[in-house]
Amino acid sequence: MLNIAFRTWLIGGWIAILAVIVAVSVSMGANLSTTSLLLALGAAPAAVMAALKGTSSPTVAEILHAVETKDGR
Repeated sequence: MLNIAFRTWLIGGWIAILAVIVAVSVSMGANLSTTSLLLALGAAPAAVMAALKGTSSPTVAEILHAVETKDGR
């Protein structure tokens, strides 16, 4: 329950900070390309995390036992 609440809070904060950065960029009169670049840089980590959702990294034991040796050990 706490993990879900914390994750929601974290995602909401991330989106809010990204919105503030884009708003400040627009208010300072930055070019559209600069604002788009800031938006893309802010959204890229979220896109990578969404693409990797559900995958897990192998444990040390899985890595060590997956090695094939020449003498069959």
